[in-house]
Amino acid sequence: MELRDKNDVLKVAKENNIRFIRLWFTDILGFLKSFAITIKELEPALEEGAGFDGSSIEGFVRIDESDMVAMPDPSTFQILPWKHSEESTVACVFCDIYTPEGEHFEGDPRWVLKKNLKRAADLGYTFYVGPELEYFYFKSSDGMPETLDSGGYFDLTPLDVASDFRKQTVVALEALGIEVETSHHEVGPSQHEIDLRYTDALKMADNAMTYRLVVKEVALRNNIYATFMPKPLFGQNGSGMHTHMSLFKGERNAFFDANDKHHLSDAGKQYIAGLIKHAPEFTLVTNQWVNSYKRLVPGYEAPVYTTWAVRNRSDMIRVPAYKLGQENATRIELRSPDPACNPYLAFSAMLAAGLEGIEKNYKPIPPVERNVYALNEKERDELKIDTLPEDLFEAIKAMESSELMKKALGEYVFNTLLENKRLEWEDYRAQLSQWEMVNYFPVL
Repeated sequence: MELRDKNDVLKVAKENNIRFIRLWFTDILGFLKSFAITIKELEPALEEGAGFDGSSIEGFVRIDESDMVAMPDPSTFQILPWKHSEESTVACVFCDIYTPEGEHFEGDPRWVLKKNLKRAADLGYTFYVGPELEYFYFKSSDGMPETLDSGGYFDLTPLDVASDFRKQTVVALEALGIEVETSHHEVGPSQHEIDLRYTDALKMADNAMTYRLVVKEVALRNNIYATFMPKPLFGQNGSGMHTHMSLFKGERNAFFDANDKHHLSDAGKQYIAGLIKHAPEFTLVTNQWVNSYKRLVPGYEAPVYTTWAVRNRSDMIRVPAYKLGQENATRIELRSPDPACNPYLAFSAMLAAGLEGIEKNYKPIPPVERNVYALNEKERDELKIDTLPEDLFEAIKAMESSELMKKALGEYVFNTLLENKRLEWEDYRAQLSQWEMVNYFPVL
C-alpha cells in the first residue's frame, strides 16, 4: 500500500473502517512512542499535526517547554495486521516532531537522519541500507532467561521450535508493507534473524522500528518473550545488527568499479576508510548500552578491531564477494552495531563517517584477509589497526571529543545522549554483580 498524500490516507482509512490511528515517533534512545487519535481527528492531524506533552519523553524537552507537535508522514500510513478488540481496526503512521512555532524539533531522531540524508543528496547520493536484526526468544521476561530451543545456525525442526513464530512475524511485516528477504535460526540457542530487503535509509529506519515492535507483539501473542538485548546469555553469541550500505548516483551504484581487484570504487574505499577512522567515535550511537559491550568481545563473531576484508567475517567491515552481473548489489557490511540502537541515529552516524571519508579522500588501510584475533599487538600496530571501545565509558570518552558526531547528530542530540549515557554508566558502575558475590564474598 503506497500512499502519497493526506487524501490517499483519508480514502484508505474510510474504505477500511479505521477507528483509531496511532501516531508513532521515536525518542533519543530509540524507544518507539505512541499516542492515539480517533478517525475524526485524522484530517486535522494531517493538516496541522497533533499536540502532545514532550516533557515525559526521554531526551525531549524540559517541563517548562513541553508542548510538542507530531506531524504525520502520509507515506508511512499502514493498517495494523492485528486487532485488540473485535470492533476496532487500528492504523499507524510515523510522525515528524515540531515545536509549537512550526520548527523542526532538533531532538527528533527522524529529523536528524533527514538532515544527514540531505548532506548525501547535496553530493548527489542516495543512501541505501539493509540491516540484519538478530533477537532471542525466551519463555518469559521474568527471572533467569529460559530458551525455547537448543538449535543452531539455520537449524529447522525439531530443534528450531520457533519457526512458526518467525513465519507469523514475516506475514505481519509483509502486511505492513515491509519486504522480507530471509528468516532463519541464528547461532545461539533460541536466537533468530529476519532480514529486511534493502531500501532508502529513512524508510528502513521506520521499518526497523516497526520490525522490533512486530517481533515483540507476535511473541506476546504466543505467550513468549522476544528481546533485542545485545547479550542476554553468557557464553553464547550476542545479537548484532549487521548493516549493509551502498550509495547510488541515480541508477548507478557508486561503490562499484569493474576494473578494481575487489570491484570497489574509490568512493567505496573512501567510505570504508571513513567508517574505520571514526568507528570509535560513533560506537556510542551504534552500541549504546552497557550490555552492548558484553557482545563486543573476542570469540563470539562480533568485531573488536577496526579492520575490513572481502568475505572475512571476523572483521568490523566485510565487503560481500561480487557476483557477475550484479553491480548494484555491491555494498559494505558494518558488523559492529547491535539491534538495540536507535536506527535513525545509527544510520546517521554511519553515513556521516562514510561521507567524511569521501569528502576528505581518506585512504583505507589494506584489507586484512586473515584472523585478526590471531595477530599480536605489534602486528596490529604495524597494520594501523585500532580497537573499538571496550565498555560504555570508553565509548562516551571517544564520542565526547568528536566534532563529526556533534555535526552529524546536532548539538541537542549529541549533548543529551552523552548526558544520558554518563548517568547510565555511573548507575551501572555502582552496582554489585553476581560475579563479585561468587568470587569475592566467600574469600574476602
